[in-house]
Amino acid sequence: MELDALYQEVILDHYKNPHHKNLNSSYTCQVHHTNPSCGDEITLNLDLDKDLVKDITWDGVGCSISQASASIMSTLMVGKSISQTQLILDNFTSMMQSKGKEKGDENLLEDGVALAGVSKFPARIKCALLSWMAFKDALSQSLELQK
Repeated sequence: MELDALYQEVILDHYKNPHHKNLNSSYTCQVHHTNPSCGDEITLNLDLDKDLVKDITWDGVGCSISQASASIMSTLMVGKSISQTQLILDNFTSMMQSKGKEKGDENLLEDGVALAGVSKFPARIKCALLSWMAFKDALSQSLELQK
């Protein structure tokens, strides 16, 4: 099996069997983001415990890329420190902005590297980044609330 085919399978698996989908009623911050160019939407609940991402739950509608990306992102971030999540977020964002030149750090992004090919299609980059930007927004708001 070619690597591209394997990555497509990873994306489809996360789309069909999303992790952390269904909003939890307990959270530190809730955000709602939309991608106006295609109609994808996500509502994300972030639950922090001091410097630790205790939980992320989400619900959304959209293409397989946006929904799989939300599943991958939430799986990666839960249980991580804020500094670890920033490193993961920066690596994923860089990969998405690379126009296909970066494959991403598999040790850091795990299943997230399956989305590297999306960076070759400018119209789809926003789909892949939707949940990641929602996480970034929720984290920023949560940190403000903790002050």
